[in-house]
Amino acid sequence: MTKLIQPDKEVFITLATTKMPFGKYKGLRLVDLPERYRVWFSHKGFPEGKLGEMLQTVYEIKLNGLEYLFK
Repeated sequence: MTKLIQPDKEVFITLATTKMPFGKYKGLRLVDLPERYRVWFSHKGFPEGKLGEMLQTVYEIKLNGLEYLFK
């Protein structure tokens, strides 16, 4: 029997509230970044560290149509 893993609510709250710290979209929440910007990062490479992990997670969630998880 497969055990379902429950998503960590705190992780989603952090992803939903963290703002972009630099660049053209500075101050915009990561979940609100334009799709073309997320795709650009996916091709060029996400930044190192926690920010990069969060950007990649948001990218994957939106790519797979799971945006409802942020609500």
